[in-house]
Amino acid sequence: MRSYNESMNAVLQGAARRPIRELPDALVSQIAAGEVVERPASVVRELVDNALDAGARQVTVRLAAGGVRSIVVEDDGAGIPADELPLALKRHATSKIASLAELESVRTMGFRGEALAAIASVSELSITSRSPDAAHAHRVDALSGELQPAARAGGTTVEVRELFFSTPARRKFLKTDATELAHALDAVRRHALARPDVAFAVWHEGRLVAQWRAGAAPQRLADVLGAEFIAASRALEVAAGPLAVHGRAGLPEAARARADLQYLFVNGRFVRDRLLAHAVRSAYEDQLHGSRQPAYALFLHIAPELVDVNVHPTKIEVRFRDGRAVHQALRRAVEDTLATTRALAAPAAGAVDEAAPIAHAAAAPAWQASLPLAARESPPRWADAPATTPQGSGGLATWAALRPTAPTPAPMPAEPDAVTQPLGRALAQIGGAYVLAENASGLVVVDMHAAHERIVYERLKTAAVAGQAMPAQPLLIPVSFAATPAEIATAEAEPAALLELGLDVGVLSAGTLVVRSRPAALPGADLPELTRAVLAELGQVGASRAVQRARDDLLATMACHAAVRANRRLTLAEMDALLRDMEATERSDTCNHGRPTWRQVTLKELDALFLRGR
Repeated sequence: MRSYNESMNAVLQGAARRPIRELPDALVSQIAAGEVVERPASVVRELVDNALDAGARQVTVRLAAGGVRSIVVEDDGAGIPADELPLALKRHATSKIASLAELESVRTMGFRGEALAAIASVSELSITSRSPDAAHAHRVDALSGELQPAARAGGTTVEVRELFFSTPARRKFLKTDATELAHALDAVRRHALARPDVAFAVWHEGRLVAQWRAGAAPQRLADVLGAEFIAASRALEVAAGPLAVHGRAGLPEAARARADLQYLFVNGRFVRDRLLAHAVRSAYEDQLHGSRQPAYALFLHIAPELVDVNVHPTKIEVRFRDGRAVHQALRRAVEDTLATTRALAAPAAGAVDEAAPIAHAAAAPAWQASLPLAARESPPRWADAPATTPQGSGGLATWAALRPTAPTPAPMPAEPDAVTQPLGRALAQIGGAYVLAENASGLVVVDMHAAHERIVYERLKTAAVAGQAMPAQPLLIPVSFAATPAEIATAEAEPAALLELGLDVGVLSAGTLVVRSRPAALPGADLPELTRAVLAELGQVGASRAVQRARDDLLATMACHAAVRANRRLTLAEMDALLRDMEATERSDTCNHGRPTWRQVTLKELDALFLRGR
């Protein structure tokens, strides 16, 4: 049997050269349709885009067989004049833009003039429309081009039948009717989230399957994503220069196994953008457990000239003029929203003075003796340690000084009104690992190691000063490894950032990097893998962010080993001090690994356990 290469060579040698020529219009339309129309949901998205651009306030979608047999989209928008209906079916004919300047600052959902022509090339399409000043509606058939009078109120109806009837092979790739219906519903759901001022209805086989009435944005979020998402998320609204962000970010403890509840919009357009998704994920990086996925619905508004939406025919991808600035602004907005603990964000009944926990924490309780030196007066800082270069490790002693000292409990009287605090008053310790407390809502159960770990971690981060190099350990035998051109380019461009992390990386040859030092605190690290990970981070989010993340990973490891361990007996005063420190510490709802630090059991839940009131 001949090899694959031998077979291909025989084909290439035996084939006569074919001349360059223009493709027929029918074939060009089929190629364009393959880019725009992937499945019925693609048709629904494009037609609803057009309806919204026409100023519709009510959009109705009617489907049959999941949209394969029939898709009808009706709107009450401005309509299309009769003399423009045939033109609307031609490729690259649109009313949305007329110049390069308008293309560079697109403000409409559609603008390419491809959708209707592409859909018409793979289906039986007709448009019925009536403009405000018309005596009656007109209908145009895409196949015949015939224009005739029709009956309809103001607005437009686009009817698409037998999708992919002219390309049976593509129709075989479609899924079941139920699956295609689910995708079409998701397409309308995204529009409904972006446009709460517009009413949407979806019918399938004559049955109403989804409806969202026009209203305020918060109500639309609740209607589309459910009350459970609203209860497990926080509102976000931030303006930073030309960028404004609003929406809701899900709490870390409400994270999901799949990324099926993540919605990002740019100027009202649903997008799948790796830069934005990475920014949101990085805001959760030390608050999610394992591979859990956050839930969020975030809406970004930016000047149209600062974002390029003309990247892909489906218009689901965008590019930003200053992607790094957008990344940092979005990450910071989500981080700040998640920073406040649940105890302070939603007090558990009764009026709670949120300043009280912070004022109490500033009183330097005895519990502080078991916390890191960074929490005491005159804490050692990164600036106190001379930057260690690959030629020495003189800063190791100062680095070690940032570790917490051994716990030395001391008595402290509990506050008599501590039950009014968000996390309440300590009652007891059980199992050597959990603190029980009483607050206005009922019982609070705290994992003392996880809670203390977060407190130590946040204080170590505060003590660390950016710009000071981590202690490095020179290698007796440098480690070399094969590298990609992108990794080599990043290593050459960011030597200072690598040294700041304790990595002395050089170029050994055209495809090889060499590591001459490693972070002193990571003696067992796999240097090639560690270096590759750092270079990838440097290339994606920039030097400052990559260095900060590497620092945080190291500090998290230190905090885990320094936090109070299970089976250590605490006094009530120490337990109360721990609760107050939790209230004053950002992100204290989870430990550094994303595990929850406390749980609330309400009085109502306790009554149910003992059948009280039944």
